[in-house]
Amino acid sequence: MSVRPLLLRSALATAAALFLLAAPALPASADASDTVTVGPVGRIAEDGTVTLSGTYRCTESAGPVFVSSSVSQRSPLIRQGIGGTRAVCDGVEHSWENTGTPGSDVLEPGQAHVEATLMELSPEGGLPLPRFHAAAQQDVTLTKG
Repeated sequence: MSVRPLLLRSALATAAALFLLAAPALPASADASDTVTVGPVGRIAEDGTVTLSGTYRCTESAGPVFVSSSVSQRSPLIRQGIGGTRAVCDGVEHSWENTGTPGSDVLEPGQAHVEATLMELSPEGGLPLPRFHAAAQQDVTLTKG
């Protein structure tokens, strides 16, 4: 294998990393009324599908906004993503509900920890970069159903 393609790949990877490090950090939402909450109970269906819910409120956005959620049970280092819901930023409180099937870690009824994030894909310089409006963490009870 020629050294030239390896050097080119290495240079491109280094340039991409430097670009990401040099990109200005996007500020958190300036509006303190942007919120997201997590409901105290989640559900596990017979097939292992998990449903989480809560509420959110956001006032302004330049790009699409989503409520994402993740759950951990045995180890806080292993989080399972549970779906994502498109959010409407109109200043009104809305409900969200995300459903997903965890990949590698089987969840069981009982205590779990959930994190929800209200995040916008903000068009900054032509690239959709994340802009976080709000985040919440909550211990929940996962029930069968």
